[in-house]
Amino acid sequence: MENKKRYYSQRTGKKNLEMDFIALRKIFFSIYKEFSDRAYFDEYLDDYCPDTGGNSGKIGDVSAYILRKLRKDNLWPIYEKWEAYTEEDIFDLIEFLFDHISAPIDKETNYHSFYNHTHYKYFEQEKGKEEFRDVVNEILNDYGPGYEMGTNGEIYTLVQEEFRPLLTATIPTSDPENIESKMTKAVDKFRRYGSTLDERREAVRSLADCLEYLRKDIEKVIAKKDDADLFNIANNFGIRHHNDKQKTNYDSAIWLSWMFYFYLATIHACIRLINKKADK
Repeated sequence: MENKKRYYSQRTGKKNLEMDFIALRKIFFSIYKEFSDRAYFDEYLDDYCPDTGGNSGKIGDVSAYILRKLRKDNLWPIYEKWEAYTEEDIFDLIEFLFDHISAPIDKETNYHSFYNHTHYKYFEQEKGKEEFRDVVNEILNDYGPGYEMGTNGEIYTLVQEEFRPLLTATIPTSDPENIESKMTKAVDKFRRYGSTLDERREAVRSLADCLEYLRKDIEKVIAKKDDADLFNIANNFGIRHHNDKQKTNYDSAIWLSWMFYFYLATIHACIRLINKKADK
């Protein structure tokens, strides 16, 4: 069982929890080796068979497969290439390994005594993914500004504790197409690892569009002036429209983050006010 305990210097803050890239690369390799030694990648990637002298994983030629999927060469085998990986390589491979991991089931196995290797016939992919994600998130949380792997296997920037309830709250709407789906996609786009400022701006624009869609109902529950103020930010700060009167001379990284959470919280509040009025 994985021990998630944080030890003395980590708990007391006497050691900086932020992990540098060299440490990330070393720990990534140790995690890969741990799961590989336990046969978690045997079903798809690297189940070497001494009888055939080759790889019996479902994918076959893993190097060629990675080249096709990631558009990158010289990433496989990890045992030989890991010391040359960039941050982007490691994040790509973490997501790739998540998609191709499965926990072996100790049933109908074939053991090679002279090679000390067990072939497994049955695997549980969801169990493997869950275990891998739990272990990987321990290091991603402490690396750089902080990251985390979602249940879909994609890596996102780590959400500050005070914002987590907002991102995990149920969206109280009966309109999944125009509200719920757009909000979910906007959150994914904004938080995804490597997202550009343009992508974050698009995410904020999508949230503003959700608010616009609700505007007629919003006018019934808040004052007209307050309603106008809600849209002033998106309309006058280079988010929804483009003209020479707009304000664009601001720190995009900081203000886009503020606008994102502002609109996300506003939509939640407005939907609840609308629903409350409808119930009455």
